[in-house]
Order: sequence, then C-alpha cells, then structure tokens
Amino acid sequence: MRLRGVGRRYGLGGPWVLRGVDLEVPPGSLTRVEGRNGSGKSTLLRLLAGIDAPSTGRITGRPATAYVPERFPAELPFSALGYLTHLGRIHGLSRKAAARGAGEWLERFGADGYAGTPLAELSKGTSQKIAVAQALLAAPGLLVLDEAWTGLDQAARGVLDTAVAERVADGGAVVFVDHDPRRLAGAPDRVLRVTETRLVPVDTDTREAPGTAGGRAPAPAVPGPSASAGERPSPAGTRPGQPTAPAAAWVRVEAEGAPGAELPAGLPDGAVREYGPAAHGSGSGEAPADPAGPVVRLTVGAAHSDALLRTLLTADPPWHIRAVTTVGVAHEPAEEPQEPTEAPKEKA
Repeated sequence: MRLRGVGRRYGLGGPWVLRGVDLEVPPGSLTRVEGRNGSGKSTLLRLLAGIDAPSTGRITGRPATAYVPERFPAELPFSALGYLTHLGRIHGLSRKAAARGAGEWLERFGADGYAGTPLAELSKGTSQKIAVAQALLAAPGLLVLDEAWTGLDQAARGVLDTAVAERVADGGAVVFVDHDPRRLAGAPDRVLRVTETRLVPVDTDTREAPGTAGGRAPAPAVPGPSASAGERPSPAGTRPGQPTAPAAAWVRVEAEGAPGAELPAGLPDGAVREYGPAAHGSGSGEAPADPAGPVVRLTVGAAHSDALLRTLLTADPPWHIRAVTTVGVAHEPAEEPQEPTEAPKEKA
C-alpha cells in the first residue's frame, strides 16, 4: 500500500490537517504512529483504512482492511454475536464461517457470556472487545487500530497484543496509535510522528527511554568481582571468547506475566534474567511466587531483542511488556553473595 503526496483538510479553504504525506505500508510490517492530541493521527488512520478520502494525492494498493475506531458506535440494533456475524459477512466470510469466527473471538476475549446481549446494554469495556473482535474476524491484510487498547482489561490487552503479533507473523500489516508509550515497546518496525501536518520518522535509537537521560545509554555496568581488569561478562546471546558488542548494544525488557505464568520456551540463548522485588536477595535464580503476576527483566543483545519480544507477546498467556530500555553491558547476577559495602554518598 502506498500514499503519495497525500493531504487532507476539511472544508474548502480549511487548514491542512495533513499535507505531503508519502508512505509505504508493506505486508508483515508493524507501524506505530505518534503525535500530540489534535495533530492528525486519527485522520491519518482513517485515510489508511479507507474511511476517509484524501483531499489531494493518491492512495494505491490497499489490501483487505479492518479498522478499530477511537469510539465504538454501540447504539446499533444487534446483539454482540449478531453484529460480529454481520461484520464477518461484510468482510467476505460465509455465514457459517462468520458465526464460527465470531464465537471464537468472543471466547478469546472472555466475552462469550454476552453473545446474546444487545450492543446498547454492554459495558464500555465489553463494547471495546466487540469493536476489536470485528476487526480481527476476517484476518485482514491491513489492520488499523486507533487507541484500540483503551477500555480493555489487562487480559484483553494481552489478547490484542498477541493478535497483533499473529497478524504480522502471518504477513498482515498493522498500523496503530496508542496513548501508552510502552504499548508493544520494541516490537514496531518503525515509529512515525505526525507534526505540523507532516509525517516524520522517529529515531528510536536516540529517543528518550525509561532509565536514560536524553535518550543516551547509561555508562556501562561495572564488571563483577569475578571479572579481571579489562574483562566483561559475555553478552547475552554470545559465547565466551566471542568479541563483545559495543556497550550501548544491549536491550533490557521488563515484562509482567499473568498470575502463575512461567517464562515461555524459546527465549534467546544467554538472556540474563532478573526477577522482580520478591526475588531480590534470594539468590535462587527462580521466579518468585507472585499472586499479582511475576515481573522479570530480561537483558539481551540488541540483535536478539525482536526475537525476545515476539516470544513474550505470542506466549500463552502473553506477557505484558512494561518497559524496553537501552542499557550498557548485560551483566550476570553475582554467583556468590558479596560482602556489604558502604553506599557512596551522593554529591550535592
């Protein structure tokens, strides 16, 4: 799908909301769109979805597309199941396939108990589940999500995270806007920002990230007692003796699992694991028993970060990504307890 010189304004002589937008949306891509409120993000998404037409320029090659709007029109004369089945038919599914798919997505989002409930009687959260389910029903070639996670509970957000990963893995393109900067952190192929009617790329390597100052990676961690001068622990994903990557080439992912969840198989080799506060000081290396869901920090070489995020997001149940941070050297937990030392005093 291609946008060439696309612009949009409302009313003759009205101010341009978007102008001179050139964009390609290839199959199997994940694109995040950012921008302040009123900058034109939703206008761009409506253009991508075909809900709105450009005032100037051309859009070509749009595949079968599904769209989740910022606000779902709940006042429709359908039950939840009837609405999804109807939308499935509009998307080209047979009645049987549409009804089957509708039931499967209702169950997946934990809303199967509301199949016969009129849309007007659903809560805001359940209505949002229906809005998302209708977009996923026919496995679209282009999925456009405008604040689709808003109003969903944590479990449903995880289902949508997984559904996005599945669409991309199956060759679909996904473009999304979300108010949470941590949403699918590290997973998008690119981040774009709408500013002053233009669409500009965001350099994710230099943007400010949690735990960093001005987007620069912090100083490398000090080697542990077992490392001699000039030596550093082997980076995650490498073998001892291999050349180490530059200090800034490490990524730390903080993730939260569902209650009782265990880390999925298939994590990148050598990923350094640090569990949440309940495990601090235990020295066991085992995940803590946390009824609210385990929290783990995984540090890997930057080249392995996409594989790590994909594994976490497609796990069953999926893990919620809380933060992705560029760090210095990936450091292994100390093998032996260290003698307590006096903490250095902070400079005024």
